[in-house]
Amino acid sequence: MNIALGTIPFGTTVSEKDTFAILDRFVEAGGRMLDTADNYPFWVPGRTGDESELAIGSWLAARGNRDQVFLSTKVGARPTVPGDTTLDSAEGLSAAAIRTAVEGSLRRLGTDRVDLYWAHIEDRSVPLEETLGAFDELVRAGKTAAIGASNLPSWRLERARNVSAAHGWTPYTHLQLRHTYLRPRPHTELAEAGHTLTTDEHLDYLKDTGVTLWAYNTLMFGAYTREDRPIQDIYHHSGTTHRLQILHETARELGATPNQVVLAWLLADGHVPIVGVSTLDQLEEAIGATELKLDDELKSRLDAAG
Repeated sequence: MNIALGTIPFGTTVSEKDTFAILDRFVEAGGRMLDTADNYPFWVPGRTGDESELAIGSWLAARGNRDQVFLSTKVGARPTVPGDTTLDSAEGLSAAAIRTAVEGSLRRLGTDRVDLYWAHIEDRSVPLEETLGAFDELVRAGKTAAIGASNLPSWRLERARNVSAAHGWTPYTHLQLRHTYLRPRPHTELAEAGHTLTTDEHLDYLKDTGVTLWAYNTLMFGAYTREDRPIQDIYHHSGTTHRLQILHETARELGATPNQVVLAWLLADGHVPIVGVSTLDQLEEAIGATELKLDDELKSRLDAAG
């Protein structure tokens, strides 16, 4: 099952009991990839950023199944000032910050390694050589098997991969960006600090290099199906109307939900959708999307809309 389970609310708005139930069902259905970070959900008043990793670590310890999951976490955006709910005091991507952060994540997760370690944000105050050298040290030490970059423009990803190649270091092989079926108006800014939208340039780069995209906010906070979750202003343009029409027509033809069609569309392009769920019903909907097949005609119709 080529979707990743988003885990931001685990251990907070999703109780430990419900967290365990969701994780159990995900693995039972064939899911392996878990997406977390060393700062989830620090932006909620009263939270530290430890919570998601701790919840996953408790589940791994209770189930004894570390080898059954593909565990990914992130470094760079954890606040260094207690109580800070912004990115103003983010730990960044210095070698010292990375070495300290990975030990904290491994301790909270209760493991000696992760499968994929992400640079959560850009940090242009630190030379790429320093950041990438530190990541390569972690690979050589067996603390991560692969590295990825989140919220990075394509030119910076290319530069980083060139730096790694020049030094014989492990390159970024994964990219994490915000991506969904609807397309935003050009040159619009997101309300969410730290989020970076996928561009056509990113997608072209991915095709050329084989870097894997993990897409977050795939279902737009529930806006495809929930009346209480309006579509954000950045998607308000004429193309969205047509795209939504085709999406809903396709869903009806397939006997699926619009959410499932969005996820199937992402999967058909070889991307890894990150699906954040807080209930088993939401998880079952996502699992159903992995069984949905878009034939060439349907895929082409979805691609051409808008």
